[in-house]
Amino acid sequence: MDRYEGFQEFVHARQQSLMRTAYLLTGNAHLAEDLLQTVLTRVASRWPKLARNGNIEAYARKALVNQHLSWRRRKHVELPSAALPEHGRSHDESTVRRLALRQALGRLTPRQRTVLVLRFFEDRTEHETAQLMGCSLGTVKSQTHHALSRLRVLAPELADLLADVPTEVHR
Repeated sequence: MDRYEGFQEFVHARQQSLMRTAYLLTGNAHLAEDLLQTVLTRVASRWPKLARNGNIEAYARKALVNQHLSWRRRKHVELPSAALPEHGRSHDESTVRRLALRQALGRLTPRQRTVLVLRFFEDRTEHETAQLMGCSLGTVKSQTHHALSRLRVLAPELADLLADVPTEVHR
């Protein structure tokens, strides 16, 4: 029996979703590819045990979060500038909003960005987010509060998107 039986199928089935999360965490396609490659290497090295114990995707997602936060602590990564680029030929509102959101996310702390990606992009509960980030529920709530407050300051043009998202922290 092959030690890596099922690994290729897992990667084929989940790579796109994991890559999307990695991109949202890093804000950079090349860093996201590096992050995902590092995590998939770790998954492969532990494959026999993970395949027996199940929930490989949960392990991979937690590894993405942990590796991203670890890299951010060790490296200085260039962040996008605060100013939006001048409008090109397209005045598509969704493109402008997407750029504004991307730039604002890039100016958040790694933990704030991670909590927003997990909570609002991946639609994780506060408890799931706390588990994935390896922190307390209160930390998730306070990081979410601070991140949303900061987004409102960094990108006031996104106020209508953020209007329905509560910022109060319930402990």
